[in-house]
Amino acid sequence: MIFLFEVHIKAGYSAEAYADAWLRASEIIQQAKGARGTKLHRKIGDSDVLLAIASWDSKALRDARESNQPEEVRQIIAAEAEFVEVRVIGEFEDPEWEVKV
Repeated sequence: MIFLFEVHIKAGYSAEAYADAWLRASEIIQQAKGARGTKLHRKIGDSDVLLAIASWDSKALRDARESNQPEEVRQIIAAEAEFVEVRVIGEFEDPEWEVKV
């Protein structure tokens, strides 16, 4: 499954600063059972909007990590909270159809 969310960078902060914190937190989160990686994309035409994609083996494993987040991850997220607005897009099953060319 994938978990998608948008990150809107507030004025006076930078996507690069957020990405640094995101990488630090992701390295810890990716040690959890079922974690399959994360990606962070910058929106074309609006460099202050990022799309985050977190891949997991299942929703249950992601939910388990979310409810039992390591303290270091909570601290990183809390430190970023005043500089960004996070909008959850949703949780999606692995693709039923995939075209690879």
